[in-house]
Amino acid sequence: MFRLYDRIRNGEVYIIAEMSANHGGSLENALRIVRLAAQAGADCVKIQTYTANSLTIDCDNEYFRIQGGLWDGYKLYDLYREAGTPYEWHRAILEECAKCGVDFLSTPFDAAAVDFLEELGAEAYKIASFELVDVPLIKYAAAKEKPMILSCGMASPEEIQDAVDACRSAGNEQIVLLKCCSSYPAEWEDMHLGNIPDMRERFRVPVGLSDHSIGSLGAVSAAALGACVIEKHIKLPDVESVDSAFSMDIEDFAGMVRDVRNTVKAAWGPDYTLSPKERSSLVFRRSLFAVEDIRTGDEITTRNVRSIRPGYGIAPKHLERMLGKKAGMALGRGEPVTEEFLEKLL
Repeated sequence: MFRLYDRIRNGEVYIIAEMSANHGGSLENALRIVRLAAQAGADCVKIQTYTANSLTIDCDNEYFRIQGGLWDGYKLYDLYREAGTPYEWHRAILEECAKCGVDFLSTPFDAAAVDFLEELGAEAYKIASFELVDVPLIKYAAAKEKPMILSCGMASPEEIQDAVDACRSAGNEQIVLLKCCSSYPAEWEDMHLGNIPDMRERFRVPVGLSDHSIGSLGAVSAAALGACVIEKHIKLPDVESVDSAFSMDIEDFAGMVRDVRNTVKAAWGPDYTLSPKERSSLVFRRSLFAVEDIRTGDEITTRNVRSIRPGYGIAPKHLERMLGKKAGMALGRGEPVTEEFLEKLL
């Protein structure tokens, strides 16, 4: 059972460990990532379902060469061929996810990939930021009536609305949007995490973060802003890939999971209920005490009654109405001013 909506309904964060190319071309590495991600506390391990031919064509002209950035000089076809997860690995990865108690998720990049994942028994679909404008692909996947997680990197509000409408036109209301900055790694000033609550209000669906920033600060900040999903690329310490530079080491990922979970606890509210520990501290509040012996008939002044700690007396707000009145009963130095004492003032 895919646990995305269980997490959301419980006010928790669903955490996706994105493998991408970090298997480094080895199925054993891919299975290690699943096991370690599960141990680190991930809810889900995600891969990508494509071939170089399903993403682009093998062409070497200027349009198909990457200029600048992390993959400068790469031909698109060669990059995707190197980074891809072979289709024949998918079932082994899915079975390893089931064995480790984490959800399996993949990103299809064409209709054939959706069909393949359907045969495999996939329970949800993730649409990548670069495919958010591929409305026919979104409709095709959404028609399978499974949760749709849509990354929104580079997207305008109008393009996000088109993608949401594409899901709904297929009769699918199980939509989660992910705020995303599609640069690798993402710079802090480019992340615009303040869009998370706006997207939730604007599109009326749950919103999370697909995080390409370095470290855990982005994920923790997003959780504090109400993100219900965090997706993070993870890597093994001894494996290099085309995605390593912006991926998180698995040990750091475990720390991020803890930080995100604790951030959700800390950000819970509004709730003005006192915890048992906080309630036990009430006795250390200020309250009104006699700081000199007070005899019956003595005038109440700031010399003989003060607001001090601890909190066994009545609230300090009552002092003003007491001043200038006469004591109707005696009160020794160091005794709390009680409701009875207040009521007997003359």
